[in-house]
Amino acid sequence: MLEVRGLSKRFGGLSANENVSLAVRVGEIHVVIGPNGAGKSTLINMLSGDLAPSAGQVLLGGRDVTRLPSWRRSLLGVGRSYQKTNIFRGFSVLENCRLAAQSRAPFPWRVLTPAERFADTTRRARRAIELAELGGREERNAGTLSHGEQRQLEIALSLATEPKVLLLDEPLAGMGAEESLRMVALIRKLREGHAILLVEHDVDAVFALADTLTVMVEGRVLATGAPAAIRASAAVQAAYLGEELADG
Repeated sequence: MLEVRGLSKRFGGLSANENVSLAVRVGEIHVVIGPNGAGKSTLINMLSGDLAPSAGQVLLGGRDVTRLPSWRRSLLGVGRSYQKTNIFRGFSVLENCRLAAQSRAPFPWRVLTPAERFADTTRRARRAIELAELGGREERNAGTLSHGEQRQLEIALSLATEPKVLLLDEPLAGMGAEESLRMVALIRKLREGHAILLVEHDVDAVFALADTLTVMVEGRVLATGAPAAIRASAAVQAAYLGEELADG
């Protein structure tokens, strides 16, 4: 569903990504890991269309979308979350998701019609809320949710656009143990029907979730493979994971 071929990004003389290639299939969770400064966020920004690459290709379902802006990629089925929670804190959970759903069926000539009159967008919003396991919180103000619930809501916003690909940038950031377990279970459930690319620092969560792991160091792919093979790699241990994980 998502394929990256030789993707590179240079800022003047600095190379943030260099010749990165990977693929993500529907029903798969592909996790990208690496130390700070490895180029993970730059990569996900190029995949979403928030950042234009210097070289290489991004393919979505076989279609070259390398030069398409983020809103065009969103319409083609790319949803994403950000490192910092990106929600409408003054709106209810339902209003947040309904706004996202409306992007798929805009009615610019009916600006005075109450949003709740559009049954299809409300249906999509409620479905996304249930998928993100926020049922019963529809009328809660988004700003009053816990940190973990706000991260779930951000994922619900993506789900309301009915994406084929989910790009999740550190979805467990700032969470306690209980919230992290809930998020891991949610992402695992969302594997069905989606191709998921996940950037994450929580090593326990990474190995609990990943079908495929890509390790990046200094903007390049060091290794890609099954979690067991990555865990056993001496090169990966030296560059990122450390001997402690290899022993554990």
